Amino acid sequence: MSTPDPAPVTVRVLRLPHRPAELPLPAYATAHAAGLDLAAAEELTLPPGGRAAVGTGLAIALPPGFEGQVRPRSGLALNHGITVLNAPGTVDADYRGEVKVILVNLSAAPFVVRVGERIAQLVVAPVRQAVWAEVEVLDDTARGAGGFGHTGR
Repeated sequence: MSTPDPAPVTVRVLRLPHRPAELPLPAYATAHAAGLDLAAAEELTLPPGGRAAVGTGLAIALPPGFEGQVRPRSGLALNHGITVLNAPGTVDADYRGEVKVILVNLSAAPFVVRVGERIAQLVVAPVRQAVWAEVEVLDDTARGAGGFGHTGR
């Protein structure tokens, strides 16, 4: 039994002057895709080990209570060693500047980013802000204070 799809979230988007008019707005590649494909609005070459903030030529207005998660594209990562350096990057609901993707080239060969090339995915996700409640002691759990890799033993 499947559950109904939640209602879509409206995200206002502004094409910036340097985004080529022929580039479509970000879109989902399939009916059930989680991420919208983000395309580069500029051309540049990433040398091996190099990184750059690649502009998309878009500014967005997410509704309060949502964030945009900028994630790598698996094909670029597998085939070319290109990934999002701070994955997932976060676009906050109150940010109004250009959405840029920090790409890094982990391969041994230069990689040319071309205008219109799909460079990342944007997942629009709900977020909740936390309120700190300072206490004198925390409750016990089975894991306790076990550190990195502790649960894998």
